[in-house]
Amino acid sequence: MKRNSRLSLALHTLSHMAGDPDKTRTSADIAEHAGTNPVVVRRVLGRLREAGLLTSEKGHAGGWRLARVPEQITLADVYLALDERLVASDGNNDAPSCSVEHALHKRVAGVLEDIEQSLVQRLGETSISEVRGS
Repeated sequence: MKRNSRLSLALHTLSHMAGDPDKTRTSADIAEHAGTNPVVVRRVLGRLREAGLLTSEKGHAGGWRLARVPEQITLADVYLALDERLVASDGNNDAPSCSVEHALHKRVAGVLEDIEQSLVQRLGETSISEVRGS
């Protein structure tokens, strides 16, 4: 996985959090460890908070904590929370004027959707605690 992707950052961070689930971590600490900017961390982890995977508290003693036990957070939960798509689609909804191109697009889109569903299913079979080995 690319080191600079949102999914990579989220999975890396959650895997560390799984080692000590009750510990609160600041965006600055996470950013320093991950080699990125705290603003990037807040954007990514904010999506995880919206999905109910993390909680956050503002202020001097604030930070990020797991909202669930690590065994109840799957890789699919993280992937879906970030609204990522590892399987590329052209994103173009314009109907091609050529019937062959239209059929090709329809077929390829169906295959890509099947791959995406399979990916989410497989990601759902692994929890953050399993990635960590705990």
